[in-house]
Amino acid sequence: MGEQQQVRFPQEVIEEYAALGVDLPALFSAGDLGTRMGVQILEASADKVVGTMPVEGNTQPYGLLHGGASAVLAETLGSVGAMLHGGSTKVAVGVDLNCTHHRGVRSGLVTGVATPVHRGRSTATYEVVISDEQGRRVCSARLTCMLRDLGVRNGEQAPAAV
Repeated sequence: MGEQQQVRFPQEVIEEYAALGVDLPALFSAGDLGTRMGVQILEASADKVVGTMPVEGNTQPYGLLHGGASAVLAETLGSVGAMLHGGSTKVAVGVDLNCTHHRGVRSGLVTGVATPVHRGRSTATYEVVISDEQGRRVCSARLTCMLRDLGVRNGEQAPAAV
């Protein structure tokens, strides 16, 4: 399903993470599941995250894009936005995902665009619109993430697990 492309981040965000010794593009990849499904994150900021995913290889038995695949794309893009909003001292943990599927897609590439609905201190909610190559809406999703403090214990970064 292709290799991960280089994600475009605002320069000030790259510098913030680089100062902490973090390779931001590697940190905000699509992860193992996203990579297996061919998710490509093309653009990422707290204001907008854009990514694509092929329909091929992500279909249900009737040959249509699987609703779970749309959910993976939506959660990936919304989580990246929430992490960028939270900054280098927070980790985003998805707590609610809602997807409404509007039309079937049998081939090509779908594109997701995540934009913030709410960005607070402890939660962030993103709307994700997934469209086909003709610009028709395939899925509308909403993701809410809890923003947890990474914290420091005895001079070491605390684990981010829930």
